[in-house]
Amino acid sequence: MRPRRRLRRLLRWVLALPLLALLASVLQVGLLRFVDPPFSAFMMARQFEAWGAGDGTFRIAYDWRDLDQVSAQLPLAVIASEDQRFLQHRGFDLKAIEKAIQSNERGGRVRGGSTISQQTAKNLFLWSSRSWLRKGIEAWYTVLIETMWPKHRIIEVYVNVAEFGDGVYGAQAAARTYFGVDASQLGPAQAARLAAVLPSPRRYSAARPGPYVQRRTHAIQRQMRNLGGTAYLDGLED
Repeated sequence: MRPRRRLRRLLRWVLALPLLALLASVLQVGLLRFVDPPFSAFMMARQFEAWGAGDGTFRIAYDWRDLDQVSAQLPLAVIASEDQRFLQHRGFDLKAIEKAIQSNERGGRVRGGSTISQQTAKNLFLWSSRSWLRKGIEAWYTVLIETMWPKHRIIEVYVNVAEFGDGVYGAQAAARTYFGVDASQLGPAQAARLAAVLPSPRRYSAARPGPYVQRRTHAIQRQMRNLGGTAYLDGLED
């Protein structure tokens, strides 16, 4: 009887694990609605990567700032650059996904359809692979974030955990590292330049912008104006 009893107990645990994982994720997202994250999964992975390479001097640059302590130009710039339907969608922009699929099928530059909500979920909780497993977990966290957080909180977390350079995370660290100013003092051009490197922050440099980053910076500034400037952010609920 003992082996059977142990087997039944093991099966109960196996069946319970997915439910426990779901519950843990709900509690995790609920807590971070009110508590500022001390680090993100991407930060942790980068630090372990440096240690694994034998670089014991590497340090993550990260300094949380509430959204009202960050220049409104930066959230406007990342919305203009990454997700212009941020205020309209509920985590997934089907129009952007459709355009990305069409572009990729035509053989053009590979595009993604990820929203700021999806990127926040990925950067905060997950890892950087392109596996279907990771995309599925990302979708679940995106649903939780959009359900449990207001848009104000989503953009606040995103501009604090986004990577703007190798080991440089968030508005304050980026403003200090690249421009020598506080995050509250970022101007439109500086904010647009930071947003311009987001697709590949280890490849492109906000400190030494090449032709691509310069072109993208100007394009983002035009989009910021087209959105109506910082007045656009009035749509963020508290």
